[in-house]
Amino acid sequence: MPGTWGSLAALLPWWVMQRHLSSRGYLIAWLALLALSLWAAGEAWNLLGERDHPAIVLDEVMGLLAALAWVPPKWPWVACGFCLFRFLDIWKPFPLKHLERLPGGFGVVMDDVAAGVLARTGLAVVMFLGGKH
Repeated sequence: MPGTWGSLAALLPWWVMQRHLSSRGYLIAWLALLALSLWAAGEAWNLLGERDHPAIVLDEVMGLLAALAWVPPKWPWVACGFCLFRFLDIWKPFPLKHLERLPGGFGVVMDDVAAGVLARTGLAVVMFLGGKH
């Protein structure tokens, strides 16, 4: 459940970023946050002594920001992206499960980032079929 709450918390920074940044600005901000998250998740893992500790939710934030990158602020698309991301983050299909085994913060964050990228790809298909190109 902490992952779902972390994902919900990511909606506020997503809304601010998509509303106030250009596409390039969103990407630059996301990359900066990714670097910070990789470091912080690694430090949290060392401090808490467990890779996927429930207190670490930066990975969900980064995954949802990837899943909703450049998505128009229309709640059906946001809800669809959110659900796709949570489904993939929980299910962890190949190769997501293997990314968890990466060392340090990479192992904590990158499986969620990959889930976000897969969710964004699925959302792009849904949006295309739904008439939003």
